[in-house]
Amino acid sequence: MVTVRVPIRDQHDASYDILIGRGLLARLPALVRDACPAARYVVITDSHVNALYGGQVATALQHARLPGDVLEFPAGEWNKTRETWASLADRMLALECGRDCAVIAVGGGVVGDVAGFVAATYLRGVPHVQVPTSLLAMIDSSIGGKTGVDVPAGKNLLGAFHQPRLVIADLDVLGTLPPVQLAAGMAEAVKHGAIADAAYFAFLEREAAAVTARDPAALERVVRRSVEIKAEVVAADEREAGRRAILNFGHTVGHAIEATAKFAVLHGEAVAIGMACEARLAAALGIAAPGTADRVCALLERYGLPLERPATGTVDDLIAAMHHDKKARAGAVRFALPRAVGEMQGNGTTGWTVAVPEQAVREALGATQ
Repeated sequence: MVTVRVPIRDQHDASYDILIGRGLLARLPALVRDACPAARYVVITDSHVNALYGGQVATALQHARLPGDVLEFPAGEWNKTRETWASLADRMLALECGRDCAVIAVGGGVVGDVAGFVAATYLRGVPHVQVPTSLLAMIDSSIGGKTGVDVPAGKNLLGAFHQPRLVIADLDVLGTLPPVQLAAGMAEAVKHGAIADAAYFAFLEREAAAVTARDPAALERVVRRSVEIKAEVVAADEREAGRRAILNFGHTVGHAIEATAKFAVLHGEAVAIGMACEARLAAALGIAAPGTADRVCALLERYGLPLERPATGTVDDLIAAMHHDKKARAGAVRFALPRAVGEMQGNGTTGWTVAVPEQAVREALGATQ
């Protein structure tokens, strides 16, 4: 088992560990009891993951004599709503869960975001543990304390920062992950290499066949290195006041695609399209070194990810959605753009995002057709 520490240096000492290994679900009760002691545990999961792992988690808690309940909601990004959040909170109230309870999120990114938001707001906040079951959740969404739900105006526009007490990444669960979900997770891995580690990006280029075939060593390195990168960035900027914004590479366009497609496009696929578009935008603005956009697009294609925006949203629709993005400031849409593979534009003085003229954005979006 590998442990990656996320040192959150705030007044409450919200630091926590990310555990990466195999067979960790079987050890979940002991791991949770040590890192997140509680009088009662509420396991929140979705209908798909519950059928795969809900019974295993519930049985493990029972055998360890840890009181627990499993709350399920329907799977799918379109169920990441205020209504789902309210229903889960109401069910916890009906169970008479007190402030001495804790939430265990078992699932992909949707489950982690919703369960984390429930934990952040239930009785003004209870602790929670993240148990990601998708590659994307393991290497990205379970880390950093961002929780929330989607609303008609856009993705993740209601939420809170609420750091987990522990993240448990059991690599064995990736064996049940459909290929399309594995590819979606690799979009975030490509992003991590593009924003922070040229050597890791080169590894993803070199070992694409092994990763896609789920070679254990290759997949473990993907999870470990991506977790290290994400942990390092969020530890230094918990509330996204500075460099953490580089993690949004591909997400300004990606979130707009998700919103206009009514979440029919997977998050990882939308981010892949977003990275392709934003890398081309960086090249057109003279920010990215020659060849940067081509390398990013080529690697995304090697993992079977789309580069072209879907027909579900016009350029006007996408532009309108971007103006609702959390990174927009004073009416201007801002982007985290690469300077080269492994290096992003910006610094602590000038900021880490770039305001881009709308016409340039329109041209970049048109180029993805």
